[in-house]
Order: sequence, then structure tokens, then C-alpha cells
Amino acid sequence: MQIRPLTELINNQDPGWPLVQDWIAAAENDVRLLPKTAARAESALLAAQVTTRSPMGAVVYETGGILVDNGWLRILGSGSPGLNRDLMGWNKDKQAGLLLIADDALGGFFALNGGAFGQESLGEIFYLAPDNLEWEPLDIGYSDFLVFCFSGDLEKFYDGMRWKGWQAEVAQLSGDQGINCVPFLFTEEGQDLNKVSRKAVPIAELWGLHNDFREQLGIH
Repeated sequence: MQIRPLTELINNQDPGWPLVQDWIAAAENDVRLLPKTAARAESALLAAQVTTRSPMGAVVYETGGILVDNGWLRILGSGSPGLNRDLMGWNKDKQAGLLLIADDALGGFFALNGGAFGQESLGEIFYLAPDNLEWEPLDIGYSDFLVFCFSGDLEKFYDGMRWKGWQAEVAQLSGDQGINCVPFLFTEEGQDLNKVSRKAVPIAELWGLHNDFREQLGIH
């Protein structure tokens, strides 16, 4: 594949960023933009090979990442001290056929389907739920996913997956950490998050752990 230069990727005529800014301005959830650095933004956009006309390219190029709901949700951009991962760097050596675009404090992962979940849902978002370890279709694309993060009913989406005082605990996390629960959330003993033992671990550790368990349990 021919690598397109920055001059072809940066779209000044019809940029996607004003659209994303409109969604953020109308947000019903807490949204925090992390600052970008020019060098990281350019490098991340080159690696992603998407134009800034698209919301994804705009997020990668214009932000160091986006934190939603007091840091519960982390949407990947070009990387920042508060979320020290960029979109393509984080996806390196991960599962083929999908693109991880965001994750949450419990190690739930959001991925754009690049073929791993079949051809009919190409470009749609799937969620690897920590309470059942299954990839669940959200039946939306990247743009609608951003709108969902900014203004959707996150309390309903995460019903049963939050505990008393979660806000203070999540606020202590960096964007590169998640919370490991023992007993695990996909076990019967781990259903009540108020009673499990919770510990901050690298988010990469949760990705590995959840995929190892999927393999051991034969979840496809």
C-alpha cells in the first residue's frame, strides 16, 4: 500500500474537526480533550493513513485523546501524558481484522470491525465486555460511537458494572490503566462490583488477560 503524505491527509477544505467540536459542545456527558503535540499528531496521522476530513482522522490529528465521564471512557488520539497511547501504536501486534479505538476503566474494549467480525458489519463498532468476554455488536460506526460517548446514556450501558464511589477511584487512574477485579467480572462471584477486590493495572495487562480467558473458555 502506498503511504500517503501529510499533505494528502490533512484536509483544510472540509475538515471533520468542526463536526466533532459541535458534538462535544452539545455533549451531555463530561468530555475532556487532551492536548496534542504537533510532532505526535503528525506521526499518528501518518501511521493511521486516514484523512482529517473523517472524524477519526480529526480526533487523531487534533487531540492527544479524549476522556469521557470522568475518565471512565478513553478515546484514542495521538497520545498525551494523560493518555499515553496513540491509535496505531496501541494497535501494534494486537488482533488482526479489527482496530481498537477506545476502552473503559474496567478493561472493556471498543473496536472497529476490519473483517474480524465478518464482512456485513465492516466499519461498525464492537465491544469486548469484561462481564462476559464476548464481542458485542453496537450496530454503529465511528461517528455515531463518538456521539454515543459524548451524549449517550452511559449509566444504562454500564448498568451493573459500576460500584459505589467509582468516580473517585477512576479519577486516580491514568489513561493507560484499568481496574482488575477479583473475582473476575465474568464469574458468578464477580457480579457485585461493590464486593470484589479492585486493583489498578496496565490496560495492556487487561487486554492480554481477557483474551487469554477467551481462549481458555473457548469463546469465539
